Amino acid sequence: MINLMYLVFIAMMAMNDTSSEVLSGFELVEKSLRESAATAADRNRKTLEELEAANRVNPTKVGEWYKKGVEVKKQSDELFEYIQQLKLRIIRQADGKDANVDQLQHKEDLDAASEIMLSPMGSEAAKLKKRLEAYRAAMSRMVDDPEKRAMLERAIDTKVPGKSGLNLRSWETALFENMPMASAVTILTKYQNDIRYVEGEALASIARSVDVGDYRVNKIVAQVVPKSQIVMSGTPYEAAIVLSAIDSTQRPQLFIGPRGSEREVVGYDGTYTVGTGATGTFPVQGYLKVPGKDPYYFSSEYSVSAKTATVASALMRVLYAGRVRENEIEIAVPGVASGDVTATMTNGQIRTENGKRYAVPNMGAREAVISVSAKIGGVSAKIGDFTFKVRQLPKAQPYILYKDANGTTRKFTGGRISKRALLDAVGLQSAIDDGILDIECRVKQFTLTYSDSMGNSLMEVSQGGSFTERQKNYIRNLQRGKQFYIKSVSVTPEGVEQEPIVFDVIVQ
Repeated sequence: MINLMYLVFIAMMAMNDTSSEVLSGFELVEKSLRESAATAADRNRKTLEELEAANRVNPTKVGEWYKKGVEVKKQSDELFEYIQQLKLRIIRQADGKDANVDQLQHKEDLDAASEIMLSPMGSEAAKLKKRLEAYRAAMSRMVDDPEKRAMLERAIDTKVPGKSGLNLRSWETALFENMPMASAVTILTKYQNDIRYVEGEALASIARSVDVGDYRVNKIVAQVVPKSQIVMSGTPYEAAIVLSAIDSTQRPQLFIGPRGSEREVVGYDGTYTVGTGATGTFPVQGYLKVPGKDPYYFSSEYSVSAKTATVASALMRVLYAGRVRENEIEIAVPGVASGDVTATMTNGQIRTENGKRYAVPNMGAREAVISVSAKIGGVSAKIGDFTFKVRQLPKAQPYILYKDANGTTRKFTGGRISKRALLDAVGLQSAIDDGILDIECRVKQFTLTYSDSMGNSLMEVSQGGSFTERQKNYIRNLQRGKQFYIKSVSVTPEGVEQEPIVFDVIVQ
């Protein structure tokens, strides 16, 4: 457009017919260019303010780019103001010291521009050209995109206009020699508008380098995100292998907790750590907050398993029929929370009480199979089958706790015992003990049977496990070598009645 203006100006000069209407038109163009430059200046100021705000938030990342933005603004303002002073000098040269830039009086004046811009004492046009070229080079260095750089260089053109039939000696004379004052002012305003355009492009390029208003990343890392870090045999391993973009100069704020009651994690540096005092499955939810952006919500969960190890001998794979607490079983799958482990049983059932599992085989069963499954990565998978032999519960064995001559506590289950040991004992106790089990049982009642001097059989019943006074009196009066019997012992091991048990006692 400016080259076309040159041709029009030169053609009019050659015809010596520069009408006032044409010059008024240039005045309108100059005014429009000024308004355009003012709009661009406002836009550029806002861009620089965004850079300044980003620099306050994260000077480590933005500081260098903010300094470049400040330098762009400084050089642009200085050159803009220099051209503004040249315009004022030309206008005052034509209209006097009280000239008004909005109301040009001597638009057709052909001397003012030449006298100011082409003075032999110091050509302002030559200085202007030099400064425009220096500015153009400085702004080009601020832009990385080659296409954008080429556009900026074309925006401020200081080449000599060359057209057929015209002999123009230099850029300076082409623009300002014998040029009407209105035309020269319009040309200078056009360069001011170009400066604001170039300034805006340079600032925009700088802002893009740090993504002002967005979350900028400066580091890319490869990460493996498995669906589950624990995989059972026969189950495929599945993982997302992705590139993660991060900003190593700035960490977002981390808020943990359910919606509406999140709390900020103070000192968050990219890694979230939480204690695991209890076992089970726990949620991880909350959001990450980046300055100037809406929250990024997330929701996940993790499982905590107890630090346990189970060691079992194959010879001990035995279960007892009936409701016996000693059939407590521990079922654990490494790395899987207990709540995600399930089990079923043949020839019986598995019950849970107070967080513990018990296997209860059916009466008369000879074998039971426990099948274990685990939920891994949201999918239930069978882990295996475990076979157990089933034994019927042995009968309870009654006994009397006493202390021998050395003070050692012993169990008396029949045979010879001293009268003193019997009298010191509390009474009768019972237990199921087959070498594997050792279950204390409650004695409900027992009968002490003896013969009197006439050979009559007498009985004394105790409702419980303790000797009655009548039973103790009989024992006190018993002669050495005499025998009595403890019969009809009734016990209750975990609520299961036992058959009556008998053993004899010989006093020594």
